[in-house]
Amino acid sequence: MKKNRERFCNKEREFVYKFKVGTECLELRVPLKFPVQENASHLHGRLMLLHSLPCFIENDLKEALSHFIEEESLRDYDRDAEACLEAVKSGEVDLHQLANTWAKAYAESTLEHARPEEPSWDEDFADVYHDLIHSPASETLLNLEHNYFVSISELIGERDVELKKLRERQGIEMEKVMQELGKSLTDQDVNSLAAQHFESQQDLENKWSNELKQSTAIQKQEYQEWVIKLHQDLKNPNNSSLSEEIKVQPNQFRESVEAVGRIYEEQRKLEESFTIHLGAQLKTMHNLRLLRADMLDFCKHKRNHRSGVKLHRLQTALSLYSTSLCGLVLLVDNRINSYSGIKRDFATVCQECTDFHFPRIEEQLEVVQQVALYARTQRRSKLKEAHDSGNQNGGSDDKNKNTERNYLNILPGEFYITRHSNLSEIHVAFHLCVDDNVKSGNITARDPAIMGLRNILKVCCTHDITTISIPLLLVHDMSEEMTIPWCLRRAELVFKCVKGFMMEMASWDGGISRTVQFLVPQSISEEMFYQLSNMLPQIFRVSSTLTLTSKH
Repeated sequence: MKKNRERFCNKEREFVYKFKVGTECLELRVPLKFPVQENASHLHGRLMLLHSLPCFIENDLKEALSHFIEEESLRDYDRDAEACLEAVKSGEVDLHQLANTWAKAYAESTLEHARPEEPSWDEDFADVYHDLIHSPASETLLNLEHNYFVSISELIGERDVELKKLRERQGIEMEKVMQELGKSLTDQDVNSLAAQHFESQQDLENKWSNELKQSTAIQKQEYQEWVIKLHQDLKNPNNSSLSEEIKVQPNQFRESVEAVGRIYEEQRKLEESFTIHLGAQLKTMHNLRLLRADMLDFCKHKRNHRSGVKLHRLQTALSLYSTSLCGLVLLVDNRINSYSGIKRDFATVCQECTDFHFPRIEEQLEVVQQVALYARTQRRSKLKEAHDSGNQNGGSDDKNKNTERNYLNILPGEFYITRHSNLSEIHVAFHLCVDDNVKSGNITARDPAIMGLRNILKVCCTHDITTISIPLLLVHDMSEEMTIPWCLRRAELVFKCVKGFMMEMASWDGGISRTVQFLVPQSISEEMFYQLSNMLPQIFRVSSTLTLTSKH
């Protein structure tokens, strides 16, 4: 039948239109290839413009052209249908095969015949966990997670002690070699020893990394199996051992040794909270907080000293599979890894506790790298096509070469997202790429970092993230060039831009109340903090309190 259909395709027919201009009779002949892919109205406009036709025939020409295309198309369809029927009658086409093809096409395109989606393990586990965390078994779940956390903490402590001993021993060896340098030993001997030390450290780190990876995998499997079993037992009301299974006995949970415990001392935090209303007609209430704190304080596990050692993350667990997620913005460089700076500190915190719901931070970064590589490759091929088709000068050649050289890295203003269930107060981390330009005092509202914040807020609106923590000064640490005027200018810029972005949120999500936390580095002075605190209500419309007094 395809041969019969091809017989009527790409066939050229001539459209003839006759009209009069005064006493002169004119004729318009236009060859058309069927089937006509172009819209009849567009084709009519092109004919009017191309042949400079008089305006008084415009409507008549359009009607004649549409009628011609419709008639010829119907004739082609009729011929095609007759040819197909003849092919079936003559036995050229297998009738059963044709019927099966039609049945398959109908079943695949009709919803009532579509196969139900097979439930995935992740979705099933998410539903089960959400039910349990909102049940009397929630405290048992958190204590079990803490039990695993203590086990991983002990492993990390042993690793740190062993690495410390190795470095001390290597330091002593290097000092001895340096004392003999120039006497019995040469620079080559020193380099050889340094290479041996580096190799030994790498071997030891790899050994502990594999052990931690194996331990977390075992914990994750055991935890998920236990959660599924507990949920099944809860469905059985006749299970007499259920009460003992979910009974909380704090004295049975292990406590980490103080010598190897990873206790984070919290510095005194400064905090100011505000309630604002944004919007022109329909106003939406939002909560703003200004804090002097370390970004990673929202990720590290707090210790509840009253009941021994316990994870302080009940609210985070309750909202893990909800429409009230918490996010955090980390400022990173353009390399997608966890080898240096705050990226390494964040990855270290993530590794302190097993993530029972999402892949490990390393696995998530590998996926991001693959996606970024594909995107960069696509962008580079398009740039190359544009360069080949157009006449480019020498400067553009240099730009293209620079793009090719760095296509594995992300650009300032771009960000990638990681998901977490094992952090103290956040579920989502936005890794926003910034460059050294954020340290200068002349960035504007169109800077890539600012536009990156706008895109992050847009993602928050579309993915149910109702609490977001943002570095107010677009830096995590203070430096000498960041003077008081610099801080005030930067804070004013970020406040005003975020206010504008929040007003845009009403068109993105319909006006949902959100909490935005502005964080400043811990090294900032109290005087500077309160200056920023006084600036915030001047930029945002802060809700004023109404005091009611009686007449008497």
